[in-house]
Amino acid sequence: MFTPVIPIGGLPGWTLLNRTIERQSALFSAAPALQRDTDHFREAIAEVKTAADLVSDRRLLRVALGAFGLQEDIDSRAFIRAIIEQGTQARDALANRLADDRYRGLANAFGFLAGPSNEPPPPDFADRIINQFRQREFETAVGEQDAGLRLALNADREFAALAAEDSSDNALWFRILGTPPLREVFEVALGLPQSFAQLDLDRQLQDIRSLAARRLDISSPRDLASDDLREGLIRQFLLRDQLASFTVNSSQSIALTLLQSAPRLF
Repeated sequence: MFTPVIPIGGLPGWTLLNRTIERQSALFSAAPALQRDTDHFREAIAEVKTAADLVSDRRLLRVALGAFGLQEDIDSRAFIRAIIEQGTQARDALANRLADDRYRGLANAFGFLAGPSNEPPPPDFADRIINQFRQREFETAVGEQDAGLRLALNADREFAALAAEDSSDNALWFRILGTPPLREVFEVALGLPQSFAQLDLDRQLQDIRSLAARRLDISSPRDLASDDLREGLIRQFLLRDQLASFTVNSSQSIALTLLQSAPRLF
């Protein structure tokens, strides 16, 4: 498996990664193990008739979950089956009751497996899921070396797509608050404390809208269709993330130095 080349993190790493991402992602996607999984998905998904069929094939499920950043649920087959079978039409459907919006994305994408209709996949369905899977797998590989750069790559892609959706501003803000990787980018970029997540959801919406407008010039999630505003958000996230990492590492280094230099008591 090709390992992405990430010699440095933070903003310099982001700049370098953007210069080389097409070549690196192409080499990554060409890896035999990844190619076997995607080939299997392309061939087998047309024969899948139910959610039970999908979750019973681990290789199919790996691609399906990986396309939505949910690969950690690979062993939760009953849970994923329920997510897909219940769909998103009913207000009390499982995907609608979960805070993480990625499950709604999964349920919507595989909606043709919900209920007894046994409909075929939509046109180009396999290609879309495979492309999402490849992108997220590459981001995961980047994240194994630098978690901040993984979040930045995901945010750049997801925010551009979200800005094009036909939903109200409030609905889009709630999507951001309900999607952990996107939420983290905004929280770090805005310097929000950990206690922010404990606020009432309406208060969270009010605060994030106000702070994003004042500090990032983002008054609506639709503004993130602008490459410049999206880049500004990501750069602010990376700067604060790098600063936090530097502060933690410096504190640990100071503590270690003090411990090493302290007189032995025993």
